[in-house]
Amino acid sequence: MSEVKKLKILYHHRVAAQDGQSVHIRELVAAFERLGHEIIFVGPSIRPTALGDENELLAFARRILPLFALELLELAYGVRVYFKLLAAYKRHKPDFLYERYNLFLPAGTWLKKKTGIPYFVEVNAPLSEERATYSGLHLRRIARYFERMTFQNADRLFPVSGALADIICTMGAPRSNITVLHNGITPSEYETADGSAIRAEFGLDNKIVLGFIGFIREWHRLDRIIQILKHHGTNPDLHLLVVGDGPAIDDCVKLAATLGVSHRVHCVGFKDRDAIPDHLAAMDIALQPAVTDYASPLKLFEYLIAGLATIGPNQPNIREILTHRETGLLFDPQNFEEAEKAIIELSQDTNLRNRLGKAGQKLIESQKYTWAHNAEEITILAVRAMDQP
Repeated sequence: MSEVKKLKILYHHRVAAQDGQSVHIRELVAAFERLGHEIIFVGPSIRPTALGDENELLAFARRILPLFALELLELAYGVRVYFKLLAAYKRHKPDFLYERYNLFLPAGTWLKKKTGIPYFVEVNAPLSEERATYSGLHLRRIARYFERMTFQNADRLFPVSGALADIICTMGAPRSNITVLHNGITPSEYETADGSAIRAEFGLDNKIVLGFIGFIREWHRLDRIIQILKHHGTNPDLHLLVVGDGPAIDDCVKLAATLGVSHRVHCVGFKDRDAIPDHLAAMDIALQPAVTDYASPLKLFEYLIAGLATIGPNQPNIREILTHRETGLLFDPQNFEEAEKAIIELSQDTNLRNRLGKAGQKLIESQKYTWAHNAEEITILAVRAMDQP
């Protein structure tokens, strides 16, 4: 954009944890601010500071309250935050409302109807469906009612994948109001990345390093990766570097010890965001294992900008980003043996690793998978919405 109109953005979210959601918020807000926009936040007042942590009060409530009571609390928050949004609107007179969609959250729609403010909604998942599938949803009809209300009243919806756009269209979202914006990266954060110190710390010099970053669950199948280290010996000398934590990590550590490959499995826990580029620079191959069929995984773009040969599941939302054997290697998500074969192939083929890594880096630039591009697109559409009578 040659010239950017400076805007006041009322930014509304309900994220109370330090995780991938908070990374998305922080990076997009930073991109808005680099464009000169002013951000007025409305969101949870108590949030943890350490990556991987969640609000302790909410964590306690989840342990002691039944599901329907937790959902009633969500709904109560959704009603209460409307008055916070209205107060912020009256005080700051923002140009548009940008909301990160969540369940039981009608406040944005109500503010639009009350004030006429342009209402933009970022959608990262079909949450009524996701919650019902993975953790349970008691007040399903109420959740879906507010979900449809949000999608039908937003002036612009920003799903993070084309696959997700198709889903929200079935919930009443007009196709004409949808702009797909994948998650992204800030390339400048990776320009000086150096993994040499990390390689030296863990004895990874002259080794082939397979890497994974993020929250580790059983379905990520890191146990199968550890099996590869055992059964394919040391030709090449393949190591696993895991940056993150989660419920599956202890079992992975125990399995590595049982198989006698603990010296080749390096679990370093969660790291601050500014340490991620150097850890990625210490890797050669990156693994994007199981993922929902509508997500736009943050780690995938981090792998690509780091120039890593990337392995991911062959499903529509991943094919929106990666092309098999051109910018990554894809495997049948129902057949993890294909992922294992891809790991072995990349570990043994330096030329293929280098070719895929360079192609992935170029993809970030050619497809504009950056937070700066996303902020610019949102700004253009916001100005257009403000100019409409």
